[in-house]
Amino acid sequence: MTLYGEKWRPQQHFTARQFGPELLEPGKRQEGWLNDLNGLVYYEGEYHLFAQRWNKCWIHAVSNDLVHWTELPPAFWEEAPDTGVQSGSVVIDYGNTSGLSPDPERPAMVAFWSRNDNLSQCLSFSLDKGRTWQHYEGNPIMRMPERDPKVFRYDDHWVMLLYGDQQYHLLTSPDLLHWTRTGNVVPDSFECPDFFELPLDDGDPKWVLVRGDGKYSVGTFDGTAYTEESGQLLSDAGPNFYATQTWNNTETGDGRRIQAAWMRDGRYPGMPFNQQVTIPCELTLRTVDGKPRLFRTPVRELTTLYAGSTHWSGIVKPGADRVLADGPVEADLHLDVEIPSGATLTVDVSGTTTELTGTTVASQEVSGRLRTVRVLIDRTSVEVFANDGEVSISRCYLPAGSGLVLTATAPVQVAATLHSLASMWPDR
Repeated sequence: MTLYGEKWRPQQHFTARQFGPELLEPGKRQEGWLNDLNGLVYYEGEYHLFAQRWNKCWIHAVSNDLVHWTELPPAFWEEAPDTGVQSGSVVIDYGNTSGLSPDPERPAMVAFWSRNDNLSQCLSFSLDKGRTWQHYEGNPIMRMPERDPKVFRYDDHWVMLLYGDQQYHLLTSPDLLHWTRTGNVVPDSFECPDFFELPLDDGDPKWVLVRGDGKYSVGTFDGTAYTEESGQLLSDAGPNFYATQTWNNTETGDGRRIQAAWMRDGRYPGMPFNQQVTIPCELTLRTVDGKPRLFRTPVRELTTLYAGSTHWSGIVKPGADRVLADGPVEADLHLDVEIPSGATLTVDVSGTTTELTGTTVASQEVSGRLRTVRVLIDRTSVEVFANDGEVSISRCYLPAGSGLVLTATAPVQVAATLHSLASMWPDR
């Protein structure tokens, strides 16, 4: 099989490669596997994607456009067999607060992670834009019964969230090496925290806390304590969306907050890889019914993969299905819909269906009427975005039929534009 050309290899979603002899259907600690996303960071024109190979190493890929990825050899490995390098985060130490860089003009890229004992909090660092790494001699930097450190800069100090006992613990540090508990916690939390500030559509900044299961809340943060102002909401309603993270340090670029997640539990029979990553999405906070809500939309760079478009508009009627493609497709489908009350429009992607009504997509309610639906179709995934990202649904699948078909239980007005997608991989 040709690398990146394998039958079930996604062509627009990142998957891991193997650098050694080919192994089919690799397991959790074998080459070709990936799970939790770690340490997403932007630095000097490059987006860095790190992910778990089930706590054996951090796999590493880079991109300058969030679409075309080059996988590098693993960034770093566990210090000794079965000690583990679990999930964590990466920051750029611009002020050299840690003293890890001998040259302040060349700041350290610093990765935080936990050993398998869920007690030893450690760091590794790179001085050459992430190409080579070394474990910190003083590991562990602290021993606390938690894991999944999320680190970021707030004004004149560093902040860390650590997961343990179904809550996030907040710590602060002046130098990334010495940490102090604030005594503040966020209860009812779940693994792999992500935490960032976003402006609301009225310009008012808010803090968004995303848990590993994809649930998020919105509130305020004063540098040591987080105050929730909303309940927990779904950032994605799909069954395969997990351990999501956003790219840190994008304020040194165009400032967008970009999110991706592990699409866990997909199946790839006979393939030399296992698991995939969602399409990177831009996050925005918008007011819905007087409350802030997180919207997810695929990054604009995806349009660089457009390889031709077709358009159809008309009425889909019962018993008169509209076939938009008569075979498997890799495509970005845009639908404008007017679905009357009581009617259902079904989008069938090779046997995987998404049902739309006038107010729901796959049973998830939208505010007001359902107006637009976007469906990203790859070889083994379907991602749906409704009303400009108010609702998103990420799913893995294996084609059980063929084609792309619209069916309806009553007449539905539809305008459909189908953009075929080229491969993101080199030489494809």
